[in-house]
Amino acid sequence: MDIELQAMDVSPPHSAGWLTRMNAALARTGMYVAIIGLMAIVAVVFYQVFGRYVLNNSPTWAESLAIVLVLYVTLIGAAVGVRDAGHIGLESLLVMLSDSARRKMDIFIYALVGIFGGCMAYNGWVLGSSVMSYTIPNLHISEAVRYVPLVLSGVLIVLFSIEHIVAILRGEEVKPSWN
Repeated sequence: MDIELQAMDVSPPHSAGWLTRMNAALARTGMYVAIIGLMAIVAVVFYQVFGRYVLNNSPTWAESLAIVLVLYVTLIGAAVGVRDAGHIGLESLLVMLSDSARRKMDIFIYALVGIFGGCMAYNGWVLGSSVMSYTIPNLHISEAVRYVPLVLSGVLIVLFSIEHIVAILRGEEVKPSWN
């Protein structure tokens, strides 16, 4: 009975650290944002096709908005994939290693992923700052909007990588957000 109740609980355990609780909430929010963004992309593309072929008056802003939405969906979704261990890995090679070597290799991999996320965040900030005064044609919003998901995704990747490293050091496993 107790096992069944634990299996149905989708929130992190109360004993989980503040980083795990925060990251679980961030990842779940990121998934919802990505899902809403995906639905928005479908709606915008549908409206563009409807406008072009039915109304014979294609909305000029639809393509630009769809491209911006694709950036948000893919980058936020990729960050959530890091937390939920959905990223590309060489697991077939790691199973041949001893437990100690596998732990060290996992820590090394997540450290590299975290460094990559930090580089994403920093360079996204630099690029976004450099184009802040320019506007996206047809949308009339700053070009920096295109770089916001790069910065957010980079910061999330760093946080999620740190969480994985801490969990490996504790001998624990990070539970996926969707679980």
